Amino acid sequence: MTLTDDVVANVSERPWIAGGSEHDLDPRFILLGQLIGRIVAASLSVALLVGLLVLLTPRRWAWCMTLWLIGTAILFSVSHQWPAIAYRHMAYRVDTDAIEIRRGVFWRTVMNVPRSRVQHTDVVQGPLERKYGLGRLVIYTAGTEHSKVELPGLEHQVALDIRDHLLPRAASDAV
Repeated sequence: MTLTDDVVANVSERPWIAGGSEHDLDPRFILLGQLIGRIVAASLSVALLVGLLVLLTPRRWAWCMTLWLIGTAILFSVSHQWPAIAYRHMAYRVDTDAIEIRRGVFWRTVMNVPRSRVQHTDVVQGPLERKYGLGRLVIYTAGTEHSKVELPGLEHQVALDIRDHLLPRAASDAV
């Protein structure tokens, strides 16, 4: 049994991968985004506070502390709500010939990557993604624009299965 036979067998066990229907990302993507948002909001808030304390005179501290508290509350509110909004506007579709990725809240982007253009693929997991069991599928294609396409928020095993599906088969290999 060859590597391509293993890939075909793995995909045939999960036929929904290349079924052509649109799939949402894993819901844990929202929790990951909220955690990252809290880390970024806390870092920005501390940096802003230090900057205000260094640059301002003591008689303006009360006014600036009020503005800092309001700004911090807005930062944390946005960092909590934005991942759910972004999640609702991201989806992907895999069929036998291509993968299509839809994303964007304000500016919608639809990327369609034909299997014939895929040079290689990776599945990447950072420490926070590993904590939630998620991974990012990274697709490298020929060309300069969109030569690296990422699909975040996939369950790790699903990302591996899509990667295996996108691998060239022996009959369609151009080399």
